[in-house]
Amino acid sequence: MTADLTPSPPPGVDPNTPSIARVYDYFLGGKDNFAADRELAEQVLTVAPNARTTARANRDFLVRATEAVAEAGIDQFVDLGTGVPTSPNVHEVAQRINQDTRVVYVDNDPIVLCHARALLAGTRPDVIAVEGDLREPKEILENREVTAHIDFTRPVAVLLVAMLHLLTDEDGPGRLVEAIRDRMVPGSYLVLSHVWDDPAGVARAAAEEYARKGASAPVVPRTRQQVERFFDGFELIEPGLVHLDQWRPTEGMINAGVDDRFGLCAVGRKP
Repeated sequence: MTADLTPSPPPGVDPNTPSIARVYDYFLGGKDNFAADRELAEQVLTVAPNARTTARANRDFLVRATEAVAEAGIDQFVDLGTGVPTSPNVHEVAQRINQDTRVVYVDNDPIVLCHARALLAGTRPDVIAVEGDLREPKEILENREVTAHIDFTRPVAVLLVAMLHLLTDEDGPGRLVEAIRDRMVPGSYLVLSHVWDDPAGVARAAAEEYARKGASAPVVPRTRQQVERFFDGFELIEPGLVHLDQWRPTEGMINAGVDDRFGLCAVGRKP
């Protein structure tokens, strides 16, 4: 008999409702997901065969961008919508460059927070995980744990990796970015990736599957121009707004033939 390795849900979590974070975990090869998450993920793959590759390319972008920002001298990171922990995590990447880097992980998914806090148990005190809803940016930025950990009078990097496409226009994703930008001092960075409304309609087809299965959040593909507007008030660093696999690719990535068609990303610096 094969053991059932499916995790038990924590109190208040409905394993029958697909979670965006857990579907992403499944695409990355993780095991912190339930049958409903796997069913949705497999259905998405029927209309978006590159979904796994895109998820991996997105994670690789996060790592490369974190390295670049840390090498530019940033030693404070706020990762909004961190998702289920996947190694290497932001603090692991950044602290390889500067061991004194401080990191705050923010999410509103109970399973994400449970795993993040378990991961951080016994870790350096300069890494914490807090609960927060992206639709309430002021509450996050004024959270006492966050402000005790991050000095917003100094440059900070805020990561919005694969997060804003989980907000509808009514949720005000632009308002979120504006609130973050206004709190940043010059020299701070915004790291962002977003599902692109590709001409072939792949992203829209995938988004329809998420909606049809009643996922925990919508997926809202946006045009290149709409994604660019999130960087108003920032100067894009090279190579600008590009596909996930085109942001400072490594030789290994190129040889692997990463083919992403519906993800855009960029890093902006506040002048």
